[in-house]
Amino acid sequence: MDDVHPNGMPPQTGGKDPCNVSGQQAEVRPRRRVAAVSTPALSASRLTLPGVMDAEGRVDESRLRMHIFKNGGVSPSERGLAWRFLFGMYPCSSTALERSLLQEQLLMRYRVMKRKWQQFLPSAVRIHLNGTDAELFAAVRYFDQRKEQTLQQAQDQSEEVKDRLAFLELQSQILFERVTFDLEELREAIRIIDKDVPRTNRDLSYYQDEGLGNLLVLRDILITYAAFHPEVSYAQGMNDLCSRFLEVLDSEVDTFWSFSCYMEKFSRDFMADGLHRKIELEAALLKELDPLLYGHLVKDNMESFTFCHRWLLLGFQREFEHSDAQRLFEILSCDHLELISQQVDRARYQERLGQKHSTEDSLESPQQTFNTDFTFELFICAAILLDNRDSLLQCRDDVQLIQFTSSLQGKLDLNSTLKKAESHFYNYCKRCAWDYMNGFCPANSSKHEDFFYQLRSLFVLK
Repeated sequence: MDDVHPNGMPPQTGGKDPCNVSGQQAEVRPRRRVAAVSTPALSASRLTLPGVMDAEGRVDESRLRMHIFKNGGVSPSERGLAWRFLFGMYPCSSTALERSLLQEQLLMRYRVMKRKWQQFLPSAVRIHLNGTDAELFAAVRYFDQRKEQTLQQAQDQSEEVKDRLAFLELQSQILFERVTFDLEELREAIRIIDKDVPRTNRDLSYYQDEGLGNLLVLRDILITYAAFHPEVSYAQGMNDLCSRFLEVLDSEVDTFWSFSCYMEKFSRDFMADGLHRKIELEAALLKELDPLLYGHLVKDNMESFTFCHRWLLLGFQREFEHSDAQRLFEILSCDHLELISQQVDRARYQERLGQKHSTEDSLESPQQTFNTDFTFELFICAAILLDNRDSLLQCRDDVQLIQFTSSLQGKLDLNSTLKKAESHFYNYCKRCAWDYMNGFCPANSSKHEDFFYQLRSLFVLK
């Protein structure tokens, strides 16, 4: 299998900051290299999280998500493997043996997809350099070195492996044979990608040393995604989001498929209607939590919450310290504390069954007052706004709003924000539960008991 790393395992990401302000000796940081094309050894690796993986390698998805939620993320050493399950590249029901075969299949499908757009638009295979960015010249050199290593590794494979991969490649070619591209649309997407990729945060250790070549890995992933998802194509901000996956997974193929799985659920956020909807939901939530602050932010000279755009689009990627931002992304992605979680759906189903078979009251329950579109990330955003309420009330126009919110980058405390967001979430659910009971509360039942029953129907915490 294609792999740059000699031991088949990607280098660890995350961990302690190598900068040590206390004057003590800084920890030794491994030299960054260009990401592997694929990481076959990880398919057989095991998660050590208690009760999450069985003997054959199957993952209990509910336990994985619960662990992430209760522990505030996973350790950096297990983050790469956990994300492959969390975001759907590896089916949680798959065994280690099945994942080994899946890894080969995903590799060949990506290779065929990438080769197809490169043959369609050969002038876009290499990024066009204008001579003003010396680091990009170095990135191209490191990227080309990886390509040579990959070709050599392919030649060193056994005949059995070559035959198996050749068969999978033929299958992939048949699968994508009828895919066509719109030349002008793809060219425009590549033009924007080539502007955005160099702007990706190069201060990250992942893009240091030979890691500069990862900028070109990121470019190929984004172009391949845009080519095969024309309904989404590419929008600004995807480079930062995809960079987050690439840094953690440290694999071109694995990043493409994990990023694609994520975008299946959230691609609408990168489109105009999805963005407007999310901003409107944030405004509606703040109106519930703090009408005065809401009223101030929707004045004529304000841009009605568009300053929250980047926060919500990129999962607060720049508002918290880098490792904390990764943890928050995990927590938000585990979908545990949500009004639309599987546990909530089960609780509501049981409630409907109880009402259907009840002989005590034939009246239909009134519509519940909570908004299930209020996802937990909106409560995170609201917590930040409410925590900076006084400063926001002093902002008189959109320019001041953007200046203030930009000043928060990298300065927010994640643990404090999470606690406040959970408190706002609980209080919102509590108020909705009381509102519901005021409209429908059996006379022969305890209002106190009904409150907790109704609260459980909104969200369930084990």
